[in-house]
Amino acid sequence: MQEPILTTATPCSTAPDAAPAPRTKKPDWLRVKLPIGENYKQVRSLVDTHKLHTICESGNCPNMGECWGAGTSTFMILGNVCTRSCGFCAVATGRPEAVDWDEPQRVAEAIFLMKVKHAVITSVDRDELKDGGSIIWANTIKAVRSLSPETTMETLIPDFRGQWENLQRIIDVAPEIVSHNLETVERLTKQVRIQAKYHRSLEVIRRLKDGGMRTKSGIMLGLGETKEEVIQAMQDLYDNGCDVVTLGQYLQPTPKHLPVIRFVHPDEFAEYREIGYAMGLDYVESGPLVRSSYHAEKHIHSGRPNK
Repeated sequence: MQEPILTTATPCSTAPDAAPAPRTKKPDWLRVKLPIGENYKQVRSLVDTHKLHTICESGNCPNMGECWGAGTSTFMILGNVCTRSCGFCAVATGRPEAVDWDEPQRVAEAIFLMKVKHAVITSVDRDELKDGGSIIWANTIKAVRSLSPETTMETLIPDFRGQWENLQRIIDVAPEIVSHNLETVERLTKQVRIQAKYHRSLEVIRRLKDGGMRTKSGIMLGLGETKEEVIQAMQDLYDNGCDVVTLGQYLQPTPKHLPVIRFVHPDEFAEYREIGYAMGLDYVESGPLVRSSYHAEKHIHSGRPNK
């Protein structure tokens, strides 16, 4: 989710159903602390030494200081260039480099050295690959398990263009939780996620659930959606077997990306959390600074810890 800098393709620069608008000042509730501290420096050093890509950096995540300061990070595999050009995403778009078959081992070694208890792994879309990158995905999960058998994992995966044999590779290695982000409401999907399909993403969730996975998805707010549409998206996720839903504020990465239509107040996020629990969702993480991997270590557990 919006974890998603510069893109080689030209992203959509106008908001869905709205005229272009200048970037507005962020409200006080979106202020974050700068990355500091010894733990942050240690993670920074490991990422550089092992030539790893993190969605924390590539996505300009506002929580990088907090998460890295706590010694945790979300690793991005399969390079840092995406084949898609979503209008919200800060990850570079273009022609990716060749697959690095040594990457799974480097990621596993970094997780081992960092003594990570719960690792979040995501990737760019690799639509040019026949397997969609699913073999590297499976190899990474296996490598982490081999070096750090006590480490639990969340995998934030792409839709593999609906090539379900590639999705099955993820199910076969059975990470503790598998996430695929819906990102936005149905009406805005074509503008926000140009090459994605709303109902295909729901089918990803359903197939994961049918495969025995604990499932998770995320939605960005502030792109012009209505309250009713947000609730319907949450209901659609629940109806398709989603266990965990995250909701956070969309932040415009650069002036070339989709502008923020509005900043959603924390009280509204709190309301969505209550609505999600009322409809039966197992865990709802909802707040302005929430991103897919925020507090991810809590999402493998059932219950209602947010209340």
